[in-house]
Amino acid sequence: MRLKVNKSKNSINYYIITDTKTKDGKRSTKVFKKLGNEQEILKISNGESPLEWAKKQVDIVNKQIEEKTLKITAEFSQSNLIEENKQLSFNCGYLFLQDIYYSLGLDKICNVISDKYRIKYNLNSILSNLIYTRIIEPSSKLSAFETAKTFLEQPDFELQNIYRALGIIANETENIESAVYKNSLNVVNRNTKVLYYDCTNYFFEIEEAEGIKQYGKSKENRPLPIVQMGLFMDGDGFPLAFVIDSGNTNEQVTLKPLEKQIIKDFELSKFVVCTDAGLASIENRKFNEVQDRSFIVTQSLKKIKGHLKEWALSKDGWHKLNSKKIINLNDIDNSSSNEEIFYKERWINENGLSQRLIVSYSPKYAAYQKAVRNSQVERAQKLINNPSSISRNRQNDPKRFIKSTPVTKDGEVADKRVLALNQSAIDSESAFDGFYAVCTTLEDDISEIIKVNKRRWEIEESFRILKSDFKARPVYLKRDDRIKAHFTTCFLALLIYRILEHKLNGKFTSSQIINTLRNMNLRNLEGVGFIPTYTRTSITNALHTNFNFRTDTEITTLKEMKKILNLTKK
Repeated sequence: MRLKVNKSKNSINYYIITDTKTKDGKRSTKVFKKLGNEQEILKISNGESPLEWAKKQVDIVNKQIEEKTLKITAEFSQSNLIEENKQLSFNCGYLFLQDIYYSLGLDKICNVISDKYRIKYNLNSILSNLIYTRIIEPSSKLSAFETAKTFLEQPDFELQNIYRALGIIANETENIESAVYKNSLNVVNRNTKVLYYDCTNYFFEIEEAEGIKQYGKSKENRPLPIVQMGLFMDGDGFPLAFVIDSGNTNEQVTLKPLEKQIIKDFELSKFVVCTDAGLASIENRKFNEVQDRSFIVTQSLKKIKGHLKEWALSKDGWHKLNSKKIINLNDIDNSSSNEEIFYKERWINENGLSQRLIVSYSPKYAAYQKAVRNSQVERAQKLINNPSSISRNRQNDPKRFIKSTPVTKDGEVADKRVLALNQSAIDSESAFDGFYAVCTTLEDDISEIIKVNKRRWEIEESFRILKSDFKARPVYLKRDDRIKAHFTTCFLALLIYRILEHKLNGKFTSSQIINTLRNMNLRNLEGVGFIPTYTRTSITNALHTNFNFRTDTEITTLKEMKKILNLTKK
Protein backbone atom coordinates (compact mmCIF):
# COMPACT_ATOMS: atom_id res chain seq x y z
CA MET A 1 0.00 0.00 0.00
CA ARG A 2 1.17 3.54 -0.67
CA LEU A 3 -0.01 7.13 -0.33
CA LYS A 4 -1.48 9.19 -3.13
CA VAL A 5 -2.03 12.95 -2.82
CA ASN A 6 -4.56 14.42 -5.23
CA LYS A 7 -4.36 18.22 -5.52
CA SER A 8 -7.10 20.35 -7.05
CA LYS A 9 -7.88 24.11 -7.07
CA ASN A 10 -10.09 23.94 -4.03
CA SER A 11 -8.65 21.08 -1.92
CA ILE A 12 -5.98 18.47 -1.37
CA ASN A 13 -7.21 14.86 -0.92
CA TYR A 14 -5.28 11.92 0.54
CA TYR A 15 -5.77 8.25 -0.44
CA ILE A 16 -4.22 4.86 0.37
CA ILE A 17 -3.82 3.03 -2.93
CA THR A 18 -2.57 -0.37 -4.02
CA ASP A 19 -0.99 -1.53 -7.26
CA THR A 20 -2.86 -4.14 -9.32
CA LYS A 21 -2.56 -5.84 -12.69
CA THR A 22 -5.37 -6.03 -15.21
CA LYS A 23 -6.26 -9.31 -16.97
CA ASP A 24 -4.05 -8.38 -19.93
CA GLY A 25 -1.08 -7.84 -17.58
CA LYS A 26 -1.07 -4.03 -17.58
CA ARG A 27 -0.28 -2.17 -14.36
CA SER A 28 -3.08 -0.29 -12.62
CA THR A 29 -3.94 1.21 -9.22
CA LYS A 30 -6.94 0.86 -6.97
CA VAL A 31 -8.04 3.07 -4.09
CA PHE A 32 -7.95 1.02 -0.90
CA LYS A 33 -9.12 3.77 1.45
CA LYS A 34 -9.90 7.48 1.23
CA LEU A 35 -8.28 9.31 4.18
CA GLY A 36 -10.00 12.67 3.52
CA ASN A 37 -9.09 16.20 2.48
CA GLU A 38 -6.78 18.59 4.40
CA GLN A 39 -9.60 20.25 6.38
CA GLU A 40 -11.03 16.87 7.49
CA ILE A 41 -7.60 15.53 8.50
CA LEU A 42 -6.65 18.69 10.47
CA LYS A 43 -9.66 18.05 12.73
CA ILE A 44 -8.36 14.59 13.78
CA SER A 45 -4.56 14.84 13.44
CA ASN A 46 -3.92 16.56 16.79
CA GLY A 47 -1.93 19.37 15.21
CA GLU A 48 0.12 17.09 12.96
CA SER A 49 0.41 18.09 9.31
CA PRO A 50 -2.06 16.24 7.03
CA LEU A 51 0.81 14.80 4.96
CA GLU A 52 2.69 13.33 7.94
CA TRP A 53 -0.54 12.01 9.45
CA ALA A 54 -1.48 10.36 6.14
CA LYS A 55 1.96 8.73 5.85
CA LYS A 56 1.53 7.22 9.31
CA GLN A 57 -1.85 5.78 8.30
CA VAL A 58 -0.19 4.04 5.35
CA ASP A 59 2.49 2.64 7.70
CA ILE A 60 -0.22 1.38 10.09
CA VAL A 61 -2.07 -0.39 7.26
CA ASN A 62 1.13 -1.97 5.91
CA LYS A 63 2.05 -3.19 9.40
CA GLN A 64 -1.41 -4.69 9.89
CA ILE A 65 -1.06 -6.44 6.53
CA GLU A 66 2.31 -7.82 7.60
CA GLU A 67 0.89 -9.02 10.91
CA LYS A 68 -2.32 -10.24 9.23
CA THR A 69 -4.48 -8.14 11.54
CA LEU A 70 -5.93 -5.76 8.95
CA LYS A 71 -9.71 -5.50 8.95
CA ILE A 72 -11.13 -4.75 5.52
CA THR A 73 -14.51 -3.24 4.71
CA ALA A 74 -15.90 -3.46 1.20
CA GLU A 75 -18.77 -1.41 -0.16
CA PHE A 76 -21.35 -2.85 -2.56
CA SER A 77 -24.38 -1.24 -4.15
CA GLN A 78 -27.64 -2.90 -5.13
CA SER A 79 -27.94 -0.55 -8.09
CA ASN A 80 -24.46 -1.04 -9.57
CA LEU A 81 -24.16 -3.74 -12.21
CA ILE A 82 -21.00 -5.83 -12.21
CA GLU A 83 -18.70 -5.08 -15.09
CA GLU A 84 -19.56 -7.02 -18.25
CA ASN A 85 -17.19 -9.92 -19.13
CA LYS A 86 -15.15 -9.28 -16.00
CA GLN A 87 -13.95 -12.45 -14.26
CA LEU A 88 -14.58 -12.35 -10.52
CA SER A 89 -13.93 -15.98 -9.48
CA PHE A 90 -10.58 -17.79 -9.69
CA ASN A 91 -9.45 -21.31 -8.83
CA CYS A 92 -6.64 -21.64 -6.30
CA GLY A 93 -6.72 -25.45 -5.96
CA TYR A 94 -4.05 -25.77 -8.65
CA LEU A 95 -1.53 -24.04 -6.34
CA PHE A 96 -0.93 -27.29 -4.44
CA LEU A 97 -0.17 -29.04 -7.73
CA GLN A 98 2.04 -26.13 -8.76
CA ASP A 99 4.08 -26.52 -5.58
CA ILE A 100 4.86 -30.15 -6.51
CA TYR A 101 5.41 -29.32 -10.19
CA TYR A 102 8.15 -26.84 -9.34
CA SER A 103 9.66 -29.08 -6.65
CA LEU A 104 10.14 -31.70 -9.40
CA GLY A 105 12.09 -29.12 -11.40
CA LEU A 106 9.76 -29.33 -14.39
CA ASP A 107 10.17 -25.60 -14.96
CA LYS A 108 13.93 -26.02 -15.37
CA ILE A 109 13.42 -29.06 -17.61
CA CYS A 110 11.15 -26.93 -19.83
CA ASN A 111 13.76 -24.17 -19.94
CA VAL A 112 16.41 -26.64 -21.18
CA ILE A 113 14.05 -27.95 -23.85
CA SER A 114 13.09 -24.40 -24.89
CA ASP A 115 16.74 -23.50 -25.36
CA LYS A 116 17.33 -26.70 -27.35
CA TYR A 117 14.49 -25.99 -29.78
CA ARG A 118 14.76 -22.18 -29.58
CA ILE A 119 11.13 -21.91 -28.53
CA LYS A 120 9.73 -18.40 -28.19
CA TYR A 121 6.46 -19.29 -26.44
CA ASN A 122 6.32 -20.30 -22.77
CA LEU A 123 6.66 -24.11 -22.80
CA ASN A 124 6.72 -24.25 -18.99
CA SER A 125 3.39 -22.45 -18.77
CA ILE A 126 1.85 -24.76 -21.38
CA LEU A 127 3.04 -28.01 -19.80
CA SER A 128 2.10 -26.95 -16.27
CA ASN A 129 -1.40 -25.88 -17.29
CA LEU A 130 -1.96 -29.10 -19.27
CA ILE A 131 -1.05 -31.04 -16.11
CA TYR A 132 -3.14 -28.94 -13.70
CA THR A 133 -6.22 -29.05 -15.94
CA ARG A 134 -5.81 -32.80 -16.50
CA ILE A 135 -6.26 -33.28 -12.75
CA ILE A 136 -8.74 -30.53 -11.92
CA GLU A 137 -10.94 -30.33 -15.04
CA PRO A 138 -9.86 -32.96 -17.61
CA SER A 139 -11.04 -32.28 -21.15
CA SER A 140 -9.80 -31.53 -24.66
CA LYS A 141 -6.84 -29.24 -25.31
CA LEU A 142 -9.21 -26.44 -26.34
CA SER A 143 -11.22 -26.80 -23.13
CA ALA A 144 -7.99 -27.04 -21.12
CA PHE A 145 -6.96 -23.66 -22.53
CA GLU A 146 -10.27 -22.17 -21.37
CA THR A 147 -9.99 -23.86 -17.95
CA ALA A 148 -6.51 -22.39 -17.48
CA LYS A 149 -8.11 -18.94 -17.68
CA THR A 150 -9.98 -19.68 -14.44
CA PHE A 151 -6.72 -20.00 -12.48
CA LEU A 152 -5.32 -17.14 -10.43
CA GLU A 153 -2.43 -16.84 -12.88
CA GLN A 154 -3.67 -16.34 -16.41
CA PRO A 155 -2.11 -18.30 -19.33
CA ASP A 156 0.53 -16.36 -21.25
CA PHE A 157 0.28 -18.43 -24.43
CA GLU A 158 -2.13 -18.96 -27.32
CA LEU A 159 -4.08 -22.07 -28.24
CA GLN A 160 -1.93 -22.73 -31.31
CA ASN A 161 1.15 -22.78 -29.07
CA ILE A 162 -0.28 -25.81 -27.24
CA TYR A 163 -0.44 -27.92 -30.40
CA ARG A 164 3.07 -26.87 -31.42
CA ALA A 165 4.35 -27.77 -27.97
CA LEU A 166 2.83 -31.28 -28.08
CA GLY A 167 5.24 -32.44 -30.79
CA ILE A 168 8.24 -31.23 -28.80
CA ILE A 169 6.95 -32.79 -25.56
CA ALA A 170 6.61 -36.11 -27.43
CA ASN A 171 10.19 -35.90 -28.72
CA GLU A 172 11.51 -35.21 -25.22
CA THR A 173 9.35 -37.68 -23.27
CA GLU A 174 12.18 -40.06 -22.32
CA ASN A 175 14.41 -37.16 -21.23
CA ILE A 176 11.56 -35.66 -19.20
CA GLU A 177 10.91 -39.01 -17.48
CA SER A 178 14.57 -39.48 -16.58
CA ALA A 179 15.05 -35.93 -15.28
CA VAL A 180 11.81 -35.96 -13.28
CA TYR A 181 12.76 -39.28 -11.66
CA LYS A 182 16.14 -37.92 -10.54
CA ASN A 183 14.55 -34.70 -9.24
CA SER A 184 11.83 -36.64 -7.43
CA LEU A 185 14.45 -38.28 -5.21
CA ASN A 186 14.65 -34.93 -3.37
CA VAL A 187 10.86 -34.78 -2.97
CA VAL A 188 9.78 -38.29 -1.91
CA ASN A 189 11.43 -41.61 -1.13
CA ARG A 190 11.50 -43.85 -4.21
CA ASN A 191 11.53 -47.57 -3.49
CA THR A 192 13.13 -48.90 -6.67
CA LYS A 193 13.92 -52.30 -5.16
CA VAL A 194 10.53 -53.43 -6.46
CA LEU A 195 9.08 -52.33 -9.82
CA TYR A 196 5.51 -53.15 -10.84
CA TYR A 197 4.56 -53.41 -14.50
CA ASP A 198 1.20 -53.65 -16.22
CA CYS A 199 -0.54 -52.73 -19.47
CA THR A 200 -3.84 -51.17 -20.42
CA ASN A 201 -5.27 -49.54 -23.52
CA TYR A 202 -7.22 -46.43 -24.51
CA PHE A 203 -9.80 -46.16 -27.25
CA PHE A 204 -10.43 -43.59 -29.99
CA GLU A 205 -13.91 -42.78 -31.23
CA ILE A 206 -12.96 -43.31 -34.87
CA GLU A 207 -13.79 -46.06 -37.34
CA GLU A 208 -10.56 -46.48 -39.32
CA ALA A 209 -7.25 -47.60 -37.83
CA GLU A 210 -4.17 -45.51 -38.65
CA GLY A 211 -0.70 -44.96 -37.22
CA ILE A 212 -0.50 -46.34 -33.67
CA LYS A 213 -4.31 -46.34 -33.46
CA GLN A 214 -5.00 -49.97 -34.32
CA TYR A 215 -7.66 -52.56 -33.60
CA GLY A 216 -6.74 -54.84 -30.70
CA LYS A 217 -8.17 -56.49 -27.60
CA SER A 218 -9.81 -53.58 -25.80
CA LYS A 219 -10.02 -53.64 -22.00
CA GLU A 220 -13.49 -52.09 -22.32
CA ASN A 221 -14.49 -54.55 -25.08
CA ARG A 222 -15.15 -51.65 -27.45
CA PRO A 223 -14.89 -52.31 -31.21
CA LEU A 224 -12.74 -49.22 -31.74
CA PRO A 225 -9.06 -48.55 -32.55
CA ILE A 226 -6.85 -48.39 -29.46
CA VAL A 227 -3.33 -47.57 -28.29
CA GLN A 228 -1.60 -49.54 -25.58
CA MET A 229 0.16 -48.16 -22.50
CA GLY A 230 2.76 -50.04 -20.49
CA LEU A 231 3.44 -48.52 -17.08
CA PHE A 232 6.19 -49.11 -14.52
CA MET A 233 5.43 -48.14 -10.91
CA ASP A 234 7.92 -48.18 -8.02
CA GLY A 235 7.44 -50.00 -4.73
CA ASP A 236 5.84 -46.95 -3.09
CA GLY A 237 3.15 -46.52 -5.75
CA PHE A 238 4.76 -43.66 -7.70
CA PRO A 239 4.76 -44.00 -11.52
CA LEU A 240 8.26 -44.45 -12.91
CA ALA A 241 8.07 -44.69 -16.71
CA PHE A 242 5.61 -45.50 -19.46
CA VAL A 243 5.51 -46.52 -23.10
CA ILE A 244 2.83 -46.13 -25.79
CA ASP A 245 2.53 -48.83 -28.45
CA SER A 246 0.07 -49.51 -31.26
CA GLY A 247 -3.16 -51.20 -30.24
CA ASN A 248 -2.34 -54.49 -31.99
CA THR A 249 0.96 -55.00 -30.10
CA ASN A 250 1.31 -58.11 -27.96
CA GLU A 251 1.62 -56.72 -24.44
CA GLN A 252 4.25 -59.30 -23.50
CA VAL A 253 6.83 -57.72 -25.82
CA THR A 254 6.42 -54.25 -24.29
CA LEU A 255 8.14 -54.97 -20.98
CA LYS A 256 11.76 -55.54 -22.04
CA PRO A 257 12.28 -52.34 -24.12
CA LEU A 258 10.89 -50.09 -21.37
CA GLU A 259 12.85 -51.94 -18.69
CA LYS A 260 16.05 -51.51 -20.72
CA GLN A 261 15.31 -47.78 -20.93
CA ILE A 262 14.90 -47.59 -17.14
CA ILE A 263 18.16 -49.46 -16.57
CA LYS A 264 19.98 -47.08 -18.93
CA ASP A 265 18.37 -43.71 -18.22
CA PHE A 266 17.51 -44.11 -14.53
CA GLU A 267 20.75 -45.94 -13.67
CA LEU A 268 18.85 -48.75 -11.94
CA SER A 269 20.22 -52.28 -11.94
CA LYS A 270 19.08 -54.12 -8.81
CA PHE A 271 15.33 -54.64 -8.57
CA VAL A 272 12.49 -57.15 -8.62
CA VAL A 273 9.90 -56.90 -11.40
CA CYS A 274 6.38 -57.79 -10.26
CA THR A 275 3.70 -58.34 -12.87
CA ASP A 276 0.65 -60.45 -13.70
CA ALA A 277 0.38 -63.72 -15.58
CA GLY A 278 -0.51 -62.03 -18.89
CA LEU A 279 2.91 -60.37 -19.04
CA ALA A 280 4.87 -63.24 -17.48
CA SER A 281 6.23 -64.88 -20.62
CA ILE A 282 9.26 -67.16 -20.33
CA GLU A 283 11.33 -64.54 -22.22
CA ASN A 284 10.38 -61.82 -19.73
CA ARG A 285 11.14 -64.09 -16.79
CA LYS A 286 14.55 -65.07 -18.19
CA PHE A 287 15.33 -61.40 -18.88
CA ASN A 288 14.92 -60.71 -15.16
CA GLU A 289 16.80 -63.79 -13.97
CA VAL A 290 20.24 -62.25 -14.59
CA GLN A 291 22.62 -60.13 -12.52
CA ASP A 292 20.86 -58.46 -9.58
CA ARG A 293 17.37 -58.65 -11.02
CA SER A 294 14.55 -61.04 -10.22
CA PHE A 295 10.81 -61.38 -10.73
CA ILE A 296 7.55 -62.15 -8.96
CA VAL A 297 4.77 -63.07 -11.38
CA THR A 298 1.29 -64.43 -10.86
CA GLN A 299 0.81 -67.97 -12.11
CA SER A 300 -2.49 -69.35 -13.34
CA LEU A 301 -3.13 -72.69 -11.62
CA LYS A 302 -5.49 -73.63 -14.44
CA LYS A 303 -2.64 -73.51 -16.95
CA ILE A 304 0.12 -75.41 -15.13
CA LYS A 305 0.90 -79.07 -15.84
CA GLY A 306 -1.40 -81.72 -14.44
CA HIS A 307 0.92 -83.07 -11.74
CA LEU A 308 1.65 -79.54 -10.50
CA LYS A 309 -2.05 -78.69 -10.45
CA GLU A 310 -2.78 -81.85 -8.46
CA TRP A 311 -0.04 -80.94 -5.97
CA ALA A 312 -1.22 -77.31 -5.72
CA LEU A 313 -4.87 -78.17 -5.02
CA SER A 314 -4.13 -81.07 -2.68
CA LYS A 315 -5.34 -80.52 0.91
CA ASP A 316 -2.08 -81.90 2.35
CA GLY A 317 1.29 -80.25 2.95
CA TRP A 318 0.27 -76.72 3.86
CA HIS A 319 1.88 -74.29 6.32
CA LYS A 320 0.54 -71.27 8.10
CA LEU A 321 2.60 -68.13 7.41
CA ASN A 322 5.62 -67.92 9.72
CA SER A 323 5.09 -71.50 10.88
CA LYS A 324 6.75 -74.80 9.90
CA LYS A 325 3.91 -76.98 11.18
CA ILE A 326 2.30 -79.05 8.38
CA ILE A 327 -1.48 -78.49 8.05
CA ASN A 328 -4.33 -80.16 6.15
CA LEU A 329 -6.79 -77.63 4.72
CA ASN A 330 -9.69 -79.80 5.86
CA ASP A 331 -8.68 -79.08 9.45
CA ILE A 332 -8.81 -75.27 9.28
CA ASP A 333 -11.64 -72.83 9.90
CA ASN A 334 -13.01 -71.89 6.46
CA SER A 335 -15.31 -69.12 7.70
CA SER A 336 -15.29 -65.85 5.79
CA SER A 337 -13.86 -64.11 8.88
CA ASN A 338 -10.71 -66.24 8.80
CA GLU A 339 -7.98 -63.92 7.47
CA GLU A 340 -5.11 -66.38 7.88
CA ILE A 341 -3.04 -67.33 4.85
CA PHE A 342 -1.65 -70.81 4.23
CA TYR A 343 1.02 -71.77 1.70
CA LYS A 344 3.04 -74.52 0.08
CA GLU A 345 6.03 -74.24 -2.25
CA ARG A 346 8.34 -76.17 -4.55
CA TRP A 347 11.02 -75.43 -7.14
CA ILE A 348 10.19 -76.27 -10.75
CA ASN A 349 12.35 -76.29 -13.87
CA GLU A 350 10.69 -75.67 -17.22
CA ASN A 351 12.04 -74.35 -20.53
CA GLY A 352 15.48 -74.01 -18.98
CA LEU A 353 14.23 -71.74 -16.21
CA SER A 354 14.39 -72.73 -12.55
CA GLN A 355 11.78 -70.93 -10.47
CA ARG A 356 10.00 -71.19 -7.15
CA LEU A 357 6.28 -71.93 -7.33
CA ILE A 358 4.44 -70.61 -4.26
CA VAL A 359 0.76 -71.43 -3.81
CA SER A 360 -1.27 -69.65 -1.12
CA TYR A 361 -4.75 -70.32 0.22
CA SER A 362 -7.03 -67.83 1.98
CA PRO A 363 -10.37 -68.92 3.50
CA LYS A 364 -11.58 -65.32 3.29
CA TYR A 365 -10.68 -65.11 -0.40
CA ALA A 366 -12.37 -68.47 -1.01
CA ALA A 367 -15.58 -67.22 0.62
CA TYR A 368 -15.45 -64.06 -1.50
CA GLN A 369 -15.00 -65.99 -4.76
CA LYS A 370 -17.81 -68.37 -3.81
CA ALA A 371 -20.17 -65.46 -3.10
CA VAL A 372 -19.35 -63.80 -6.43
CA ARG A 373 -19.88 -67.03 -8.35
CA ASN A 374 -23.16 -67.80 -6.57
CA SER A 375 -24.42 -64.40 -7.68
CA GLN A 376 -23.34 -65.16 -11.25
CA VAL A 377 -25.06 -68.56 -11.14
CA GLU A 378 -28.28 -66.83 -10.09
CA ARG A 379 -27.96 -64.48 -13.05
CA ALA A 380 -27.25 -67.46 -15.33
CA GLN A 381 -30.48 -69.12 -14.16
CA LYS A 382 -32.40 -65.92 -14.98
CA LEU A 383 -30.87 -65.92 -18.45
CA ILE A 384 -31.97 -69.54 -18.94
CA ASN A 385 -35.51 -68.45 -18.06
CA ASN A 386 -35.21 -65.64 -20.61
CA PRO A 387 -33.12 -67.10 -23.49
CA SER A 388 -33.60 -64.11 -25.80
CA SER A 389 -31.19 -62.07 -23.66
CA ILE A 390 -28.30 -64.52 -24.13
CA SER A 391 -25.45 -63.43 -26.38
CA ARG A 392 -21.71 -64.12 -26.69
CA ASN A 393 -19.81 -64.98 -23.48
CA ARG A 394 -16.99 -62.98 -21.92
CA GLN A 395 -14.43 -64.20 -19.38
CA ASN A 396 -16.43 -63.42 -16.22
CA ASP A 397 -19.85 -63.50 -17.84
CA PRO A 398 -22.42 -65.67 -16.02
CA LYS A 399 -23.25 -67.22 -19.41
CA ARG A 400 -20.18 -69.45 -18.96
CA PHE A 401 -22.29 -71.45 -16.50
CA ILE A 402 -24.95 -72.21 -19.13
CA LYS A 403 -24.78 -75.26 -21.38
CA SER A 404 -26.79 -75.76 -24.52
CA THR A 405 -27.82 -79.22 -25.74
CA PRO A 406 -29.76 -80.25 -28.87
CA VAL A 407 -31.67 -83.06 -27.14
CA THR A 408 -34.25 -83.47 -24.38
CA LYS A 409 -33.72 -85.25 -21.05
CA ASP A 410 -35.05 -88.44 -22.71
CA GLY A 411 -32.44 -88.23 -25.43
CA GLU A 412 -34.81 -87.20 -28.17
CA VAL A 413 -33.94 -84.51 -30.71
CA ALA A 414 -35.40 -81.21 -29.50
CA ASP A 415 -37.06 -78.60 -31.70
CA LYS A 416 -34.93 -75.96 -29.97
CA ARG A 417 -31.64 -76.24 -28.10
CA VAL A 418 -32.18 -76.94 -24.39
CA LEU A 419 -30.50 -74.54 -21.93
CA ALA A 420 -29.44 -75.63 -18.44
CA LEU A 421 -26.92 -74.80 -15.73
CA ASN A 422 -23.53 -76.33 -16.45
CA GLN A 423 -22.84 -77.88 -13.04
CA SER A 424 -19.58 -79.33 -14.29
CA ALA A 425 -18.25 -75.85 -15.12
CA ILE A 426 -19.41 -74.55 -11.73
CA ASP A 427 -17.70 -77.39 -9.86
CA SER A 428 -14.54 -77.08 -11.93
CA GLU A 429 -14.22 -73.38 -11.18
CA SER A 430 -15.06 -73.75 -7.48
CA ALA A 431 -12.09 -76.12 -7.07
CA PHE A 432 -9.79 -73.09 -7.37
CA ASP A 433 -11.58 -70.93 -4.76
CA GLY A 434 -9.15 -69.30 -2.37
CA PHE A 435 -6.00 -70.45 -4.19
CA TYR A 436 -3.44 -68.03 -5.61
CA ALA A 437 -0.01 -68.77 -7.06
CA VAL A 438 3.15 -66.86 -7.93
CA CYS A 439 6.49 -67.81 -9.44
CA THR A 440 9.77 -66.20 -8.47
CA THR A 441 13.52 -66.74 -8.39
CA LEU A 442 13.77 -65.04 -5.00
CA GLU A 443 14.66 -67.06 -1.94
CA ASP A 444 13.19 -64.48 0.46
CA ASP A 445 10.69 -65.23 3.19
CA ILE A 446 7.33 -66.18 1.67
CA SER A 447 5.44 -63.59 3.73
CA GLU A 448 7.58 -60.85 2.15
CA ILE A 449 6.99 -62.21 -1.37
CA ILE A 450 3.23 -62.33 -0.77
CA LYS A 451 3.33 -58.81 0.69
CA VAL A 452 5.14 -57.45 -2.38
CA ASN A 453 2.75 -59.15 -4.80
CA LYS A 454 -0.32 -57.83 -2.96
CA ARG A 455 0.60 -54.25 -3.86
CA ARG A 456 -0.04 -54.87 -7.56
CA TRP A 457 -3.51 -53.42 -6.96
CA GLU A 458 -1.94 -49.94 -6.84
CA ILE A 459 -0.96 -50.01 -10.51
CA GLU A 460 -4.51 -51.09 -11.36
CA GLU A 461 -5.75 -48.14 -9.31
CA SER A 462 -3.39 -45.84 -11.24
CA PHE A 463 -5.00 -46.98 -14.49
CA ARG A 464 -8.43 -46.33 -12.98
CA ILE A 465 -7.40 -42.80 -11.98
CA LEU A 466 -6.05 -42.12 -15.48
CA LYS A 467 -9.19 -43.38 -17.18
CA SER A 468 -11.91 -42.24 -14.78
CA ASP A 469 -10.63 -39.25 -12.80
CA PHE A 470 -8.26 -37.83 -15.44
CA LYS A 471 -10.50 -38.89 -18.38
CA ALA A 472 -7.47 -39.93 -20.45
CA ARG A 473 -9.83 -41.65 -22.87
CA PRO A 474 -11.37 -41.43 -25.36
CA VAL A 475 -8.44 -39.69 -27.06
CA TYR A 476 -9.36 -37.03 -29.62
CA LEU A 477 -5.91 -36.33 -31.09
CA LYS A 478 -4.91 -37.70 -34.51
CA ARG A 479 -1.14 -37.34 -34.91
CA ASP A 480 0.97 -40.02 -33.25
CA ASP A 481 3.37 -37.51 -31.67
CA ARG A 482 0.51 -35.52 -30.14
CA ILE A 483 -1.03 -38.73 -28.80
CA LYS A 484 2.27 -39.59 -27.10
CA ALA A 485 2.46 -36.04 -25.68
CA HIS A 486 -1.09 -36.41 -24.35
CA PHE A 487 -0.06 -39.48 -22.37
CA THR A 488 3.14 -37.75 -21.23
CA THR A 489 1.04 -35.06 -19.57
CA CYS A 490 -1.25 -37.76 -18.13
CA PHE A 491 1.79 -39.61 -16.74
CA LEU A 492 3.19 -36.43 -15.14
CA ALA A 493 -0.26 -35.58 -13.76
CA LEU A 494 -0.44 -39.06 -12.20
CA LEU A 495 3.00 -38.64 -10.61
CA ILE A 496 2.11 -35.21 -9.20
CA TYR A 497 -1.24 -36.49 -7.94
CA ARG A 498 0.41 -39.51 -6.26
CA ILE A 499 2.87 -37.21 -4.49
CA LEU A 500 -0.02 -35.01 -3.36
CA GLU A 501 -1.85 -38.10 -2.10
CA HIS A 502 1.31 -39.17 -0.26
CA LYS A 503 1.62 -35.77 1.43
CA LEU A 504 -1.96 -36.17 2.67
CA ASN A 505 -0.99 -39.57 4.17
CA GLY A 506 -3.51 -41.46 2.05
CA LYS A 507 -6.40 -40.29 4.21
CA PHE A 508 -8.68 -39.26 1.34
CA THR A 509 -9.95 -40.84 -1.87
CA SER A 510 -8.98 -39.58 -5.31
CA SER A 511 -12.49 -38.23 -5.97
CA GLN A 512 -12.49 -36.37 -2.63
CA ILE A 513 -9.13 -34.75 -3.33
CA ILE A 514 -9.85 -33.84 -6.96
CA ASN A 515 -13.32 -32.46 -6.23
CA THR A 516 -11.85 -30.36 -3.43
CA LEU A 517 -9.18 -28.87 -5.71
CA ARG A 518 -11.79 -28.25 -8.41
CA ASN A 519 -14.06 -26.31 -6.06
CA MET A 520 -11.41 -24.19 -4.32
CA ASN A 521 -12.48 -20.85 -5.80
CA LEU A 522 -11.75 -17.32 -4.61
CA ARG A 523 -13.82 -14.17 -5.17
CA ASN A 524 -11.65 -11.27 -6.30
CA LEU A 525 -12.12 -7.91 -4.59
CA GLU A 526 -10.20 -5.77 -7.03
CA GLY A 527 -7.35 -3.89 -5.44
CA VAL A 528 -8.00 -5.49 -2.06
CA GLY A 529 -7.63 -9.27 -2.11
CA PHE A 530 -9.42 -12.59 -2.42
CA ILE A 531 -12.31 -14.07 -0.43
CA PRO A 532 -12.73 -17.87 -0.35
CA THR A 533 -16.08 -19.08 -1.66
CA TYR A 534 -15.35 -22.76 -1.04
CA THR A 535 -16.21 -24.81 2.04
CA ARG A 536 -13.40 -25.27 4.52
CA THR A 537 -13.08 -29.01 5.27
CA SER A 538 -10.66 -31.53 6.75
CA ILE A 539 -9.16 -31.90 3.26
CA THR A 540 -8.54 -28.17 2.77
CA ASN A 541 -7.07 -28.06 6.29
CA ALA A 542 -4.71 -30.92 5.44
CA LEU A 543 -3.70 -29.27 2.15
CA HIS A 544 -2.87 -25.94 3.77
CA THR A 545 -1.03 -27.58 6.68
CA ASN A 546 1.15 -29.73 4.42
CA PHE A 547 2.00 -26.96 1.95
CA ASN A 548 2.56 -24.19 4.52
CA PHE A 549 0.27 -21.53 3.10
CA ARG A 550 -3.38 -20.63 3.57
CA THR A 551 -6.11 -19.36 1.28
CA ASP A 552 -8.91 -20.08 3.77
CA THR A 553 -8.72 -16.91 5.87
CA GLU A 554 -11.67 -14.54 5.51
CA ILE A 555 -9.61 -12.54 3.03
CA THR A 556 -6.17 -12.92 1.50
CA THR A 557 -4.62 -9.59 0.60
CA LEU A 558 -2.95 -9.03 -2.76
CA LYS A 559 0.44 -8.83 -1.09
CA GLU A 560 -0.08 -12.12 0.74
CA MET A 561 -1.33 -13.81 -2.42
CA LYS A 562 1.77 -12.68 -4.26
CA LYS A 563 3.87 -14.33 -1.52
CA ILE A 564 1.86 -17.55 -1.89
CA LEU A 565 2.32 -17.61 -5.66
CA ASN A 566 6.08 -17.15 -5.25
CA LEU A 567 6.20 -19.82 -2.55
CA THR A 568 4.60 -22.43 -4.81
CA LYS A 569 7.27 -21.78 -7.46
CA LYS A 570 10.33 -22.26 -5.29
